[in-house]
Amino acid sequence: MSGIRNRIGSPRRASRERGRVLLGLLAGLLLLLALGAAAAGAAWWWLQKPLDLAQASVELSIEPGTSPQQVAQGWVAAGVQTDARLLYQWFRWSGQARQIRAGSYEVHEGITPRQLLDKMVRGDEVLEVVRLIEGWNFRQFRAALAKAPHLKPVAAAMSERELMAALGSPDWPAEGAFFPDTYAYSRGVSDLTVMKRAHAAMQRRLESAWAGRAEGLPLKSPAEALILASIVEKETGAPADRGMVASVFINRLKIGMPLQTDPTVIYGLGEAFDGNLRKRDLQTDTPFNTYTRGGLPPTPIAMPGLASLQATLHPATSRALYFVARGDGSSQFSEDLAAHNRAVNKYQRGQK
Repeated sequence: MSGIRNRIGSPRRASRERGRVLLGLLAGLLLLLALGAAAAGAAWWWLQKPLDLAQASVELSIEPGTSPQQVAQGWVAAGVQTDARLLYQWFRWSGQARQIRAGSYEVHEGITPRQLLDKMVRGDEVLEVVRLIEGWNFRQFRAALAKAPHLKPVAAAMSERELMAALGSPDWPAEGAFFPDTYAYSRGVSDLTVMKRAHAAMQRRLESAWAGRAEGLPLKSPAEALILASIVEKETGAPADRGMVASVFINRLKIGMPLQTDPTVIYGLGEAFDGNLRKRDLQTDTPFNTYTRGGLPPTPIAMPGLASLQATLHPATSRALYFVARGDGSSQFSEDLAAHNRAVNKYQRGQK
């Protein structure tokens, strides 16, 4: 009978053993779930908690091709006081690590790991700006870039020829080849990057203006239009007069009359010009002296704006050949020399 009891009792003991194993597994599973929940809660808390910064704001420039791990290390090196491994794992776990954009970023106190990643994925950069003014010459343009903050001086050491070759326009003079505007750029980019944008902008606007030009203009190419537009830019005092200023020069070119414009003479003098244009300067022959030479000068003398490009290629309809400043920014236009001389006496010499 004892053998029978042993055989009957064995399944019961096995059942109890299986129960204990299952209870142990269940307890272990619950422990793992609890630990996982705790870990998830800790991760959620970390993602929402503002990061400690070494100073009030921290900046980082991310170059193209920088890996997510290097980005995390870069932020920590810059002053974000956390473990770079945590940042990197967050970038990976989010699924957005490869969406981080190159650029210059600045973060301030209160930013969280989640907000930091969002900023880089959006490309929410810190941008600087440089303003290029209508009528500036190339020397002034370069000086403005040299003073622009956080701009690498890559093109600063290039000659004009080398620069234009780098921009893909080796046959164009640098003077007048850049469109005056306000350009925003990321910190740490090169001056050549801004120059490329300004040059491309001028090419687009010049091509568009040339394609829609008025008929019968004495201009053979977009390059000639750019040269004349630069003169119109320098000679226009009041915006309302721009079309008439362009008309005077177009009319002179049509009849072969010298342009006789002071700004070209001043440009030809270069840095030797002391602010006082003398009679001998008007009589000294240079490639840019439009008193001693007919037609257009060899290159533009400044950066013309869009208004001057449009006025040059759509001048006012007139027979005017002369103009003189009235002293208030506007000009008096005349069709013949006698009327012009009377205007000069009135507005320049104070004679009635």
